[in-house]
Amino acid sequence: MSEKTEVERLKEKLFYQPKHACEVVNAEEVANADRFCEGYKAFLNAAKTEREAVTYMEETARALGFTEYDRDKKYVPGDKVFYNNRGKAIVLAVMGKKPLREGVRLSAAHIDSPRLDLKPNPLYEDSAMALFKTHYYGGIKKYQWTCIPLSLHGVMIKKDGESVKVNIGEDAGDPQFVVTDLLPHLAAEQMKRTLSDGVRGEELNVLVGSRPFCADEGSEKVKLNILQILFEKYGVTESDFLSAELEAVPAFPARDIGLDRSMIGAYGHDDRVCAYPAAEAIFAVKDPDYTLVTCLTDKEEIGSEGNTGLNSSYLRYFIADLAKSAGEDYHTVLSHTRCLSADVNAAFDPTFPDVSERMNASFINNGVAIMKYTGSRGKGGTSDASAEFMGEVRRLLDREGVVWQCCELGKVDAGGGGTVAMYLASLNMDVVDLGVPVLSMHSPFEVVSKLDVYMAYRAFKAFFEEK
Repeated sequence: MSEKTEVERLKEKLFYQPKHACEVVNAEEVANADRFCEGYKAFLNAAKTEREAVTYMEETARALGFTEYDRDKKYVPGDKVFYNNRGKAIVLAVMGKKPLREGVRLSAAHIDSPRLDLKPNPLYEDSAMALFKTHYYGGIKKYQWTCIPLSLHGVMIKKDGESVKVNIGEDAGDPQFVVTDLLPHLAAEQMKRTLSDGVRGEELNVLVGSRPFCADEGSEKVKLNILQILFEKYGVTESDFLSAELEAVPAFPARDIGLDRSMIGAYGHDDRVCAYPAAEAIFAVKDPDYTLVTCLTDKEEIGSEGNTGLNSSYLRYFIADLAKSAGEDYHTVLSHTRCLSADVNAAFDPTFPDVSERMNASFINNGVAIMKYTGSRGKGGTSDASAEFMGEVRRLLDREGVVWQCCELGKVDAGGGGTVAMYLASLNMDVVDLGVPVLSMHSPFEVVSKLDVYMAYRAFKAFFEEK
C-alpha cells in the first residue's frame, strides 16, 4: 500500500469526514449490534403503545432490582428506583456516589408514536358494516394508514371503575382490522385531491365487522353483534368507550430489512428506537459516579402537553424530591444536570433528496446523530445547545469510540420539527438532542440501521459512566 500524500494527510487532519460505521467498527461490534437489536425487536413487538412500553420497562426494572420510588425514603449510592406516572410515563434512576448538587446525568425519550385513536363514541353501523370512528394522533400522512392490517390496543374503564386491558390483532389467530380505500377504477374524483387531502381525517374509519347478530328484522344488528362480542370478551358496554383510551396501530411485527439484514423495519421507531437504548444503558451501568435518570415520556407527538408529557412538572417534581431527601436545593441540582434528549432524526433518503441539505443531513449507518438544534425555519421551537456542551459530548463519544454524526432536520425552509429538549432546557440544564436516523419517519413502517441503534446505546452508556 502506498503512503498517503501530504494532501491526503492534511485532509485527514483538517476535514470533517463522517464515515460509515462499518469503516470504523470491527466484525465483533457488528455482531454485538445484531444481538442488541434482537432485544430491541422484541420490545417493539411487545410495546406498541406508551402504556405497554411503561409496563415492559417496569417489569424489566423490577427484575433487575429496581424498586418503586418512595419520596419519604433516603437513598444511598447504588439504589435503583422507578417512578410510574399514571401508567403512561416512567422514570428510572440509579443513585450515584457524587452529591446531587453536582447534578444528574439525564436521558429523556418519548414512547408515544403516531397512530389512530378511537373517538369517545366510535362504534357505528352503515350499509351492514360496523366501523370505528378515529381521530389521528400526531403528524401522519393519512393515506399511509389505509389498506394495512391494524390491531387494537388500550384500556377501557368500566362504569364500576374496573380497568380492562385491550389487545386484539397481535397474537396468531387474532382478527385484525383495516381502513378501506377506493379502488383506482372509481377513484377519479378522489385522485384529483392534493396528496395531503387524498384521505381525510373523517375517512379514517376502521372496519370491525359485517355479520349481523341474528336474522330477525331490525336495524344496527351488525353493531349489536360487535357489542355482544366485546361484552362476552371484556364485559364492556357501548358507554364504556366514553372512558377508554383505545389505539389502532399497525399489526405487523418488527422485521429485518435487506438481504444483509442490516436494518429493522417496524412501527414505532420514533421514538422507541431511542427509548430502548436509553433504558438498556441505565440498566447496564453499575456503581455510577453521578446519579442517573432515564425518563421515558408520553405526548411528545402532540406537543408534550398533559400530565404525562414533559411540558408538565412530573420530572421536575421527581428531581426535587430526590434533592430534598438528600438535603440539597433542587434548583442547584437542575442547573448542574447534563441531559441527552433522546429523539430521532430524519435520515437522508436518496429517493427524495431535495428536502435535505447533504452537508448537514444524517445518514443511516453513520452512527448516532447529534442535533445541536431542531425546530423549524428560524430555529423556532428548539433549545439550541451551547457550543461548550456540544464540545463535551463530542469528546466523550470520541474517547469511547462511539460512531456519531452531526446533523439538522432537513433544509432550513423545508419544514422541521421539535423534541422534548426545549422543555428540559427551560429547567436550566445543558441539553442536546442525540438519537437514531430514521427512514420513512411517522409512517406505519419506519426503517433504521442496526448499527445506529447500537451506537445510540453505547452513547447513552458512555454518558452514564462518565466520571
